[in-house]
Amino acid sequence: MSYLSVSTWSLHRLLGPLRWTVWDTEEKVQKTVTEQQTEVLTLLELPAEAARRGYRAIEICHFHFPSIDPTYLNQLKNAFSASGIGLDTLLLDYGDITSPDESRVVSDFAFIRKWIEIASLCGAKKIRVIAGEAPPTDERAIHQSAERLLELSVFAASQGVEVITENFKSLTSTGASCLSLLERTDYQVRTISDFGNFTGQQKYKELSMTMPYSASVHAKPQYDEHGYPDELEFQSCLNVVKEAGYEGSIVLIYDGPGDMWEGLERVKRLVEAYL
Repeated sequence: MSYLSVSTWSLHRLLGPLRWTVWDTEEKVQKTVTEQQTEVLTLLELPAEAARRGYRAIEICHFHFPSIDPTYLNQLKNAFSASGIGLDTLLLDYGDITSPDESRVVSDFAFIRKWIEIASLCGAKKIRVIAGEAPPTDERAIHQSAERLLELSVFAASQGVEVITENFKSLTSTGASCLSLLERTDYQVRTISDFGNFTGQQKYKELSMTMPYSASVHAKPQYDEHGYPDELEFQSCLNVVKEAGYEGSIVLIYDGPGDMWEGLERVKRLVEAYL
């Protein structure tokens, strides 16, 4: 049965500083660039607040973690347990395992392994790993990505975590490249299907291609300048999900203007009607 979840990206103006991970091409090292923001709600407070608002799960972007100290991660795990809400997925928002720069691949691979351990410590069931930033027609990169995702999956399984990917960034920007990648993993790696990451005339066809292999769905509408969703377009996406017989988390995505909780409520009403 499908259930409501929310991504911390949908609340990114409330959760304090954003800690972006970037690759310095000159020094060939990862760096953290902090974007300062007011903290209205702490990550430790979020599970109880989300549960109060009717959500059953949360996905956390890695740049929202204020600390990766084991003591803090255990506090976060306990906050989820106390609120009765699930930490479904840690969304790792950095990493290119198909980079032609071998030094970056080695560095990013180690970075991803570290975040798999972090996911385990805070109680996340899954971790989203970006498949790569190579073009979607690059068969060498698709093969390389599949091999590395499988290798990471073996390590993650030892930590009690599942590696998944998403139709996110260049390599998996088309339905065909997504299926090619998943097939090369023998469908051992599942994906997130994000409504906003396929575009153009083939959008609904591409969503229908990835839905059978989806570990979660990111329900992101198209918005007007006031943050109100295009209801007919959004319903077309939800119909694809329904026709696929999908059962799992429906993760609400709002990144429009105004109050983010109010924006989420507008999306929530549409999804609840579908559920």
